[in-house]
Amino acid sequence: MKQFMDADFLLQTETAKKLFHEVAEKQPICDYHCHLSPKEIWENKPYQTITQVWLGGDHYKWRAMRANGIDEKYITGDASDWEKFLAWAETMPYLIGNPLYHWTHLELQRFFGIYEPLNADSAKEIYEKVNGMLASDGFCPRDYIEKSNVCVLCTTDDPKDSLEYHKKLSEEGTLSAKVLPTFRPDKAIEVNRDGFCDYIRELGEVAGVAIQSVADVCKALSARMDVFAQVGCRISDHGINAIPYRLGDAEAVFQKAMKGEKVSFEEEEIYKTALLLFCGREYAKRGWAMQIHINAIRNNNTRMFEKLGPDTGFDSIHDLTVIELLSRYLDTLEQENALPKTIFYSLNAKDNSTLASLMGNFQGSGIKGKMQLGSAWWFNDHRDGMVQQMKDLANVGLLSRFVGMLTDSRSFLSYPRHEYFRRILCNIIGTWVEEGEYPQDWKILEEMVAGICYKNAEAYFEF
Repeated sequence: MKQFMDADFLLQTETAKKLFHEVAEKQPICDYHCHLSPKEIWENKPYQTITQVWLGGDHYKWRAMRANGIDEKYITGDASDWEKFLAWAETMPYLIGNPLYHWTHLELQRFFGIYEPLNADSAKEIYEKVNGMLASDGFCPRDYIEKSNVCVLCTTDDPKDSLEYHKKLSEEGTLSAKVLPTFRPDKAIEVNRDGFCDYIRELGEVAGVAIQSVADVCKALSARMDVFAQVGCRISDHGINAIPYRLGDAEAVFQKAMKGEKVSFEEEEIYKTALLLFCGREYAKRGWAMQIHINAIRNNNTRMFEKLGPDTGFDSIHDLTVIELLSRYLDTLEQENALPKTIFYSLNAKDNSTLASLMGNFQGSGIKGKMQLGSAWWFNDHRDGMVQQMKDLANVGLLSRFVGMLTDSRSFLSYPRHEYFRRILCNIIGTWVEEGEYPQDWKILEEMVAGICYKNAEAYFEF
């Protein structure tokens, strides 16, 4: 029987072990999509307890604790940090098969040198040991970034964000990793979302544009893209259930919305289509990559949404049909020679193969892997999901040109997820080699693994 999460964790063949330990493990991290706070990176304040850095804002853990019958008081309520940590520790033994079990122990091992399994019995000792370490030097946000060998870190930012902390970090220049913004204009596109009118006015003020029309919205977004580019932005991001494609009078829809009137679903799609086409063209001009996150159904529990707000663990996988309209959107931009580099993430794994096949229609322009099937996302961010995503990509595309893993996290302790991904990647490739499905050509194997772990992303985004 293998030891619990030892040096060869998840590596089932000698080829996998060699590829991981000699190649993958040594690669830097390009975290091209995360939700870390640039303000927290700049301030670099230490956390007082492991609860603050580990459980604050982590809705993955919150969902697991709720499923284990933990009262909300010990999740998002007013319980003490120790009580919340103990509730998490009590949940841990029941997480067999869940990636949270592996992630939690990888984080304890890599950052704090703790190899003992976390449970109710070990909780007090681990809590006190980690808190003691947090009170010493070397355990601030920037330290976790440096220890993880992160070279690029892309946050997720609203167009009207001042980017103050990105600028400060760049000017200071003491952090080895680049901290770059990502342009996420969802609030300017979601015309039916509460607060749309106020947001548009605020966007205009920040951009220096008196917004009276759709053209003015586009002008303001373009102005903010220019500001983002000056701070090193190379990526955009869209979180949308499904890419629409409905042509019509977007101006009439906008004017209706700005009067505070509810627009119909069809009208909403007309406005969104116009804005998304505009954004795609602008990204292509700038050489940016466009990320598209689809098929999530959010804020399902109204009572808890009203109590806690968004991003608190009440979202799910959607089952929308997304491919046909997405294809029409991409084709429109392609006809104009204005299709940017694009990364697709679907929260529903059923879309993997269809997205991978759709991508093949729009590859080219001399760009290796111009269209990308994004890393297994959110509810698929586990061993089975990662294996399925990579095999689906390999079956109909080029796994070797994949830009690899990202954290998509709000926690500075999430970087071992890259190690988790790299172990799974090496195990897949190692198995193919040992089963005679691919030659044991170490030169190309090492190039391939290093590419997927880091080098492909570095070249793709042109950081």
